[in-house]
Amino acid sequence: MRTLAALLLVLSTSATAGAQDLVLEDTVPDDAPRYFAVPFSVPAGTVEIEVRHDDLSDANILDWGLADASGVRGWGGGNTEPAVVGVDAASRSYRPGPIEPGEWSVLVGLAKVSEPPARYRIEIVFRTAATLVADPDRGAYVPAAPLESEARWYAGDFHVHTRESGDARATLDEAAALAAERGLDFIELSEHNTVSQVDLLPAAQTRHPAVLLMPGSEVTTYAGHGNAIGTTAFVDFRVMSPPLAVTLETLTADARRDGLFAINHPALALGDACIGCAWELPTPPAAIDAVEVQNGAYSVTGLLFYRQSLAFWDTLLDEGGHAAAIGGSDDHRAGVDLEGTQSPIGSPTTLVWAEELSVAGILAGVAAGRTVVKLDGPDDPMVELFVNEQPLGSRVIAPEVTLRAVVTGADGGTLLFVRNGETVERVPVDADPFETTLVVPAPAGDVDDRWRVQWNARDPGVVTSHVWVAATGEAPVPDAGPTTTTPDEGCGCRTGGDTGSGALPLLLVFALLRQRKRC
Repeated sequence: MRTLAALLLVLSTSATAGAQDLVLEDTVPDDAPRYFAVPFSVPAGTVEIEVRHDDLSDANILDWGLADASGVRGWGGGNTEPAVVGVDAASRSYRPGPIEPGEWSVLVGLAKVSEPPARYRIEIVFRTAATLVADPDRGAYVPAAPLESEARWYAGDFHVHTRESGDARATLDEAAALAAERGLDFIELSEHNTVSQVDLLPAAQTRHPAVLLMPGSEVTTYAGHGNAIGTTAFVDFRVMSPPLAVTLETLTADARRDGLFAINHPALALGDACIGCAWELPTPPAAIDAVEVQNGAYSVTGLLFYRQSLAFWDTLLDEGGHAAAIGGSDDHRAGVDLEGTQSPIGSPTTLVWAEELSVAGILAGVAAGRTVVKLDGPDDPMVELFVNEQPLGSRVIAPEVTLRAVVTGADGGTLLFVRNGETVERVPVDADPFETTLVVPAPAGDVDDRWRVQWNARDPGVVTSHVWVAATGEAPVPDAGPTTTTPDEGCGCRTGGDTGSGALPLLLVFALLRQRKRC
């Protein structure tokens, strides 16, 4: 970034301000990186800093954050209100802490520049007395003790926003209350590029002992959104922006240091209606622990994006990945005043088999691939899949294996057995509970087969993660196909997909309806 063309030092007359406040106004150079920093110096004695920012345009969109010498203090993204950071309190999306004198930086992201050159105006106020009152809920994060110690399926939502995200307005209490009302066991608070909510979780957890409140961060880049599930530390998201040394490798490594990394809504290509929402970054299969195969309820967004998201997931697995399936509502309002294209917490619902209801337990279940996604919500049927009586996520070495699927809570519909992304068997579901088996040979060659099942009614309803059948290493032989132990059920045909009809012409309608995400 070149030297600022305009730097005005404004003497403040405020009794609570420092000796000098700043007004920084400049034009963004044409060759500026996508993310850049505007440095400023904090005088000694400062206990609170307020940063007011303006992109000076109705067409251009700039995002904003703040960093001290030790690292990023917060990222407000498209927050329109000023960022305030003090010793004991901070505005939303930011974390309080010591205000060390010396060089700080306003962080700027070029979200959209439709009318170059982009310009900005930044006003910085230094205060020697705090104006914000410390939040009594804020304290050091300590993982909650297990809420339950039973090994079972736990229902949750891996994509929930509260007001710590710049484009959300729900409180932690509202989100937790709605999750409990919908019968969920856990939710992940995946705020945009910040972990400012983490310090608030222990106090909120005591008020909502029935729902596990998991930390996390939606790693929101301009070329895709990831999900750092379980992280309590800031994950630097500023990829592909020299001279910053942030790469997808460093990003995923940071996310996986104390959690898992997933890819959110990989097919959500909406242009300016949702900047950077579709995944366009390189995708190293081994670094991806999960894929959000459904964002929002299937009945709301599934015809638009489920098929493409499932294809993205299958391609990742074809390339050697073992990512689990998860779903997320992407609720920003705790179910209140939702627009027609939005879904409340729990739609969809992800089931995770875990040894206990704790952050560590849920993370271990996802890492093991023991997940099932109910594409509309918690009232959808349940589907389980076993291979030689081993659970989801298992890899079995045998010349022939038996797949066993169990469906409960279904009123009819069809069960699909899917091998390596292709449907190879369909079985009508005519009882509750319903159970069927499929005997399949191990694949020849050196590539394992992966199997999942999906329950469909009129539309896709439930999808499982995979079991794996080890390759034999032998030369391929003609494929006789699978055999089913449910007579006269299933056509045995090989059809690609069966994931719901595409509706790409509706993309424009969806883009116009969906609330624009700026951060």
